[in-house]
Amino acid sequence: MNKGFFKVPVPVNEPALSYAPQSAEREKLKQAIAEVYLHQADIPMHIGGQDVYTGQRIEIRPPHNHKQVVAQFHRGDKSHVLDAINAALTAKASWETLSWEHRASIFLKAADLIAGPYRFKLNALTMVGQSKNAYQAEIDSACELIDFLRFNVQYMSEIYSQQPPVSPRGTWNRVEQRPLEGFVFALTPFNFTAIAGNLPSSVALMGNVVVWKPADTQILAANMIMQIFKEAGLPDGVINLIYVNGPDAGEVIFNHPDFAGIHFTGSTKVFREIWQTIGNNIHLYKSYPRIVGETGGKDFILVHDSADVKAANTAIIRAAFEYQGQKCSAASRVYIARSVWPQIRELMLADLSSLKMGPAEDFSNFLNAVIDEKSFDKLAKAIDEAKADPTLEIISGGNYNKAEGYFIEPTVIVTKDPHYVTMCEELFGPVLSIYVYEDTDFEKTLQLIDQTSIYALTGAVIAKDRYAIEKASHALRNAAGNFYINDKCTGAVVGQQPFGGARGSGTNDKAGSMINLLRWVSSRAIKETFDPPTDYRYPFMHDK
Repeated sequence: MNKGFFKVPVPVNEPALSYAPQSAEREKLKQAIAEVYLHQADIPMHIGGQDVYTGQRIEIRPPHNHKQVVAQFHRGDKSHVLDAINAALTAKASWETLSWEHRASIFLKAADLIAGPYRFKLNALTMVGQSKNAYQAEIDSACELIDFLRFNVQYMSEIYSQQPPVSPRGTWNRVEQRPLEGFVFALTPFNFTAIAGNLPSSVALMGNVVVWKPADTQILAANMIMQIFKEAGLPDGVINLIYVNGPDAGEVIFNHPDFAGIHFTGSTKVFREIWQTIGNNIHLYKSYPRIVGETGGKDFILVHDSADVKAANTAIIRAAFEYQGQKCSAASRVYIARSVWPQIRELMLADLSSLKMGPAEDFSNFLNAVIDEKSFDKLAKAIDEAKADPTLEIISGGNYNKAEGYFIEPTVIVTKDPHYVTMCEELFGPVLSIYVYEDTDFEKTLQLIDQTSIYALTGAVIAKDRYAIEKASHALRNAAGNFYINDKCTGAVVGQQPFGGARGSGTNDKAGSMINLLRWVSSRAIKETFDPPTDYRYPFMHDK
């Protein structure tokens, strides 16, 4: 409820630490990593203020060192899903009537806790559990999550301050932003700790109560986020963290009359199935649920013949291979003008030969492991099929090994067929496909990019020619919700580039913006009349 109005602290983006050799933060992070390995956590679910241990323990193993057990979590079942819903609904009345500035204070404190005493621990858990290098963890589990929490408070205050501009004399018009009627389901992915923290917290910030199910492969850090929220003062039952199988969660949640919405990041296939289930069950719900999702991508980089070849190469390498290509925004298809291809190829091969791959704990590694064996097997199969195709050229990589960890070499495929499967279908790993187009076919290539994929998440154009940039920006306006000019297609920053795409990439509700928070409130317009009429007759009805 938007009762009262107070100016909130102006947010600024959290600076990223460098973790350079001999730096204090490098030593603290290494100590935190050692603690993760030394003390094997026994991780419960968190339902209504209770730590729930079921006895059905599931081991957590680092993707880059899958022979090592670092923790275990307690698997829940359908009964725990219902318990979480009931706990959320029990907490709802008190939470939604709490003044918004007090809700804000909790999440601002959580941001300060992450920026301060828990920064290195949360980063370490992300590195070990999700196989991220120090820099990727820092910009994710520290900086981006802090930014989400702080900027969302700013956006909330702006939403509440938006009121009708006109109240004629004798009346007062105002708008109240109410939480949704029911509970919201937050279903979060493995690849970003920040997303895992933002999806439930942005919903709760607006006065809603939440059932949160993280990916199994992100539970190590998710549990820490929940502990931070509790330390920051989040009341019991507002966010309930459960570790259940997806079908069990869905069966209970999507058949519950108080289901009010879902905040989702994950695969397009799963999101479409969820949407269909909600549609089939629409008669069960008290209100139309809010469906907010950021899903898959087949993100592109277009290199024009006027491009700075060094800038183009760096954008491609970083966008395709940072975090093993496991970002929704990662470049997986690149279109390069023939005249600049030889130079870019030379630069690319030189850079790729210098990239190191290995455990996240070794700070000299640029790449680490892909998230699990299922992902590894899918990528290995795609690479094997490419090797067997005589029309393709693998110019770098092509090797893989899962003896110790799920390691896939950064692999670059050059194809003469712009519709080859790896140019069209999402792989979510360090496999990049390149199509070399004739310089004179620039406009045809724009159409090709726009029509090749069902997705529309991110894309980039690298060019010096301003006419080419304008042409690409217009032609590809529906092909990417986040579009970059002379930069890589990854790295959206909260408060700077609200993130999300359309088509098969989601509902484009822009995480890290006011647009997203508006999805978690329901407006009530209020008109108060100070001197109401006492006669039903209007002036035109009188004879004289």
